[in-house]
Amino acid sequence: MKKALLVYTTFPDADIALSVGESLVRDRLIACINVVPGMRSVYAWKGAVERGEEAVAILKTRTDLQDEVQAALKSRHPYETPIILFITPSEADAETLAWIVAETGGTA
Repeated sequence: MKKALLVYTTFPDADIALSVGESLVRDRLIACINVVPGMRSVYAWKGAVERGEEAVAILKTRTDLQDEVQAALKSRHPYETPIILFITPSEADAETLAWIVAETGGTA
């Protein structure tokens, strides 16, 4: 049985996030990307504390595509070291899971 997987990442802006997300949807690696612009961040980077604005992105895919999604996201991401967090929901609505599976080329 296929399981849902959420991928959390950030981008420099919403347009880049949407562009990368659309390419992953077209490649059937993810079913959807949700982009929330305007996040303000404070983070440590190479020994300094930085501030910036980013866009949060949440991608919906399947656990068995994790390695492929990670590789594709890293190759298309503009950050030197993108944040990529995999979140496995404990459960998913059956219709939601069926949609994710169908849109990523899988079978239930």
